[in-house]
Amino acid sequence: MNSRTMWLLGAGLLCLAGAVFATGTQGFAETNPAGTNPNPVRLMRPPVAPLSAMAQLGKEIFYDASLSSSGALSCASCHSSDHAYGPPNDGPVMLGGADLSRQGARAVPSLTYLDRHPNFSIGPDKGDDDNIVDLAQMAAIGQQSARTTKTAGGASTNIVPQGGLFWDGRADTLQDQALFPLLDPNEMDGGSAEIVADKLRRAPYANRFVELFGAGVLRNQRLLIAEAMFAVARYQVEEPSFHPYTSKYDYWLEGKARLSDSELRGLQAFNDPNRANCAGCHTSAPTRDGLPPLFTDHQYEALGAPRNAALANNRDPNYFDLGVCGPQRTDISEQTQYCGMFLTPTLRNTATRHAFFHNGVFHSLEQVLDFYNFRDTNPEKVFPRAADGTALKYDDLPPKYHANVDVTDPPFDRHPGDKPAMTEQDEADIIAFLKTLTDGYKPDN
Repeated sequence: MNSRTMWLLGAGLLCLAGAVFATGTQGFAETNPAGTNPNPVRLMRPPVAPLSAMAQLGKEIFYDASLSSSGALSCASCHSSDHAYGPPNDGPVMLGGADLSRQGARAVPSLTYLDRHPNFSIGPDKGDDDNIVDLAQMAAIGQQSARTTKTAGGASTNIVPQGGLFWDGRADTLQDQALFPLLDPNEMDGGSAEIVADKLRRAPYANRFVELFGAGVLRNQRLLIAEAMFAVARYQVEEPSFHPYTSKYDYWLEGKARLSDSELRGLQAFNDPNRANCAGCHTSAPTRDGLPPLFTDHQYEALGAPRNAALANNRDPNYFDLGVCGPQRTDISEQTQYCGMFLTPTLRNTATRHAFFHNGVFHSLEQVLDFYNFRDTNPEKVFPRAADGTALKYDDLPPKYHANVDVTDPPFDRHPGDKPAMTEQDEADIIAFLKTLTDGYKPDN
C-alpha cells in the first residue's frame, strides 16, 4: 500500500470530534475580532515522501521541451511551477505549434489539486451519490426539460455533468490529460504517436524506461507512450507542490493564522447564499473527514461569459465553444441541454492568474466579480453593445442555448434594475479573501 493510499484511508477514518465549520459565517468578524477561527479543525494533508522512480521519470518528461515540434515547449511551459502550475503569461491563452504562433483554444487551467478530482459522470446535483447516470442513458434524459428529471419518489432533481479534466471533462485520468496537449497542433504539437515514441526512445532518460519496464517497452510504441504519460501522472500525484494546502486560509481553518477584517468580511460574503454565493459552487468547507476544501464542486455551469475578441477562433462569427457539447468533446454533443457548460475550476491560487473563465476573457478578479454582480442587473457593464446601444448579452453562445445559462442561483437570480447582490465593498472584501487561497503562506505558529 503506497503512502497516497494510506493518506486517503486515514482521511476516511478521521473524526473531527465535533468540530463544526460555519459555512455561513454571518457576523463572524464581529464575534471573533481577533480574526482567528473559533472552531479550528484538523486538516488531512497528503504525506510528503521522496518521489518514486516512476515519478522521477515523470518529472523529466514534464520538463522535456524536446517532445514538442518547436523544441521549446514542455508541459511546464504552460503549467509553470512558479505560477501554481498555471500559465506564466498575461494573455488569454498560450501559444504553441511549430513556431509558437498558434493560439490554444482555451485558457490554460492550473494542474494543482487534481489528485482528488472525480471521473466524469452525469448525475444528481449537489453531491447526491445515488443513481449516477451512465452516458449511454443520457438520450432518454435529454428528452426531458433542461437539467431536470424525476427521482423514484417523484421529486424533481437536477441532473448535471460533473468531474473529468479539462474545461469540458473529456479526460478522466491525469495520464490522458497529459497526452492531449502533447499531440495538439496548437500546443506541444508532438505530431504522431510514432514521432513521440521515437523521441522518447532517444531521450536522455530512456534508460529509466528500461529499468522500470524492461527493454521490451522501447519496442512497443503504444506501451511506451502509455507508461510515459502514467509517469507524468505519478509525478503530479507524488510531488507535494501540486497539492500543498499551504494557503493562509488552510492555516486559518486550523487556528494557526488570523484573517484581517476585510478577509473575514470577504469570507462571509463568499459564503452568503443571498449575496455572492460563491461557496454554492466553490466549496469553502473541509470535508467531514478532514480533507481541505478544494473550492470547486466539480460540476459544470453555463454562465454566459462574454465572447473574447482576442481569440483567433472567434473571428469566425459562426464558431462557438460549447464546452461539454464541443467542439473538442463530441461524445455528448447531442445532449444540447448542456451546451455552454464548463467545469467549475478551483479557486485555490486564483489570485496568481491573469486569465479567467474558459476563454480568458477577463484579466482581473475585479472584472470577474463585476461579471457576477452585474450580468443580470446591469448587463451593459460587462457585455459589448450593439449598434443601438443595447447589451449583447450571452454573445458567446448561440441564442438557442441561452436557456441553459444559470439564472436561478444567486447572484444570477436578479433582473434588470434590481439591486446587485454585492456592494463595491463586498467585491473588494471577497478579493481580499481570495488572496488568502494562495499557497506558500508561513504561519506564525
